[in-house]
Amino acid sequence: MSEQKPRQIAVRILTERLRQEEYTENLLEIELSKNLVTPANRGLIHELVYGIVRWQGTLDWLIARKTEGRPQKAPLQILLQLGLYQMFWLDRIPNHAAVHETVEIAKELGFEPQAGFINAVLRGFLRERDETEKLLEELKVNQPSVGYSHPEWLYQKWLARWGADKTAKLMEWNNTPAKTFARVNTLKTDTAQLIAQWETERVRFIPRSFDWADEGSIFEFESHPPLIGLRSFKEGLFYVQDPSTLLAVRELEPKPDHTVLDLCAAPGGKTTLMAQQMQNRGRIIAQDLQEDRLALIKENCIRLGVTCAVTSIAPNAFIANPSQKFDRVLVDAPCSNTGVMRRRVDLRWRIRAEEIERLRETQLELLRRAAPRLKPNGTLVYSTCSLEPEENGEVIKQFLGEHSDFELKNERQLMPFVDEVDGAYIARLRRKEAIS
Repeated sequence: MSEQKPRQIAVRILTERLRQEEYTENLLEIELSKNLVTPANRGLIHELVYGIVRWQGTLDWLIARKTEGRPQKAPLQILLQLGLYQMFWLDRIPNHAAVHETVEIAKELGFEPQAGFINAVLRGFLRERDETEKLLEELKVNQPSVGYSHPEWLYQKWLARWGADKTAKLMEWNNTPAKTFARVNTLKTDTAQLIAQWETERVRFIPRSFDWADEGSIFEFESHPPLIGLRSFKEGLFYVQDPSTLLAVRELEPKPDHTVLDLCAAPGGKTTLMAQQMQNRGRIIAQDLQEDRLALIKENCIRLGVTCAVTSIAPNAFIANPSQKFDRVLVDAPCSNTGVMRRRVDLRWRIRAEEIERLRETQLELLRRAAPRLKPNGTLVYSTCSLEPEENGEVIKQFLGEHSDFELKNERQLMPFVDEVDGAYIARLRRKEAIS
């Protein structure tokens, strides 16, 4: 199998993204699995695809200026985005090479009649490079939603809550590549052994500290071979997990011999961390709203050596034994995911304002269903990866107004550009002792 050109693969992925309305990361994974790609070209494909999707709003604004706002057919728009992204966002690719490669790809893909048009637009930007770079910087001040490539409604929402400076920092954070973090799985190894194994596997890493995580438990990868091929990964010595997701488990404080209900557990990162803290003693019932995702929980539990009777059940089995009570309940609710926009590149273009209110009803219903399952004096933790108060504090406030037997013990919001992790919200609730 001969290696295909990375820019051609990138264009194909971006075209399929529009045609199928599929998530970019899924298409990228599928495409890379079908093609022979060197590590360097794999990195370039990632950079081109994710970068173009992130900066789509700004790129389209630039294209509209040169085409007098005339809409272009999707393939032509993608080719222009490809050229402009290389010219203005990638320093290591010479401008003339970006233009030439884009024009050649257009011809190879059957757009030879349009190659001259593409060449003219891109060379027009080459002649005005300095002015365009200055314009892009001014755009971040004069039209921040366009300058930082975010939907206008979301920018206005954040602006009203945080002000211009913090909103700009958040949008800038969302436009940077997400880092990869690993959590040491102490059910199978310890920090020293894992580090020794990584050194044999050519994994470069740095230790990271967070006030809600055990010291020496979190590492940030700097470079590594494909994770799925590492022996340390296959043997379950670590779990890839953003540090923000550890906060919910820290607040939950599961202990050995506890019974725990993990209400929305897939893919199992929090479930396996709870098992780790419980030393594989006790019982965790892991559930998810989507039954087809339950297999992910099982796979991860097997790989990480979780044996404390972790059981995956379908949502319709939730009320099968309503008399069963738990020491701990985790409601990691489905949400708008605005705290992980850096990691989920399509999200900003898919999310709608009305969806937040719809999700709020789902979140409240999950809390209402979970509440009777908690023992008196037990702990319930509600968590999201949303930054929106409608899904966080306001949900908890309404729930507490309906359930006088619960009290709020702690809540915390992690902000990406402050805490240097994905955004996350947690609320720790206690069910009061029953009055005899």
